[in-house]
Amino acid sequence: MTKSNLSDLRDRAEECVDELIELADERGDMNELRRLADGGNTDAADILIELAAQRGDMAELRRLADGGNTTATDQLIELAAERGDMNELQRLADKGNTTASEQLSDLVGE
Repeated sequence: MTKSNLSDLRDRAEECVDELIELADERGDMNELRRLADGGNTDAADILIELAAQRGDMAELRRLADGGNTTATDQLIELAAERGDMNELQRLADKGNTTASEQLSDLVGE
């Protein structure tokens, strides 16, 4: 296989992944987005976080946050604060998240 053939193949593969992400997003297919995100695709991870936040799926946000995704952590904190979930905020605060600590303080102060 020549370098140009390999380059063309990579380009087509990237286009296919982009189409797969778009289709999964349109269908709300969190399993496919999770598979792609877990494989390292940041676009799929971003869409997965967005869908999880829209659905109020704290378990998915927690899984992504615990895996080090800061956007998921931010969404998890926001959702936990909206729900008054002091246990989740405390869990994140115990891990050193200052935003979770601040949100927890705000809830306790109310």
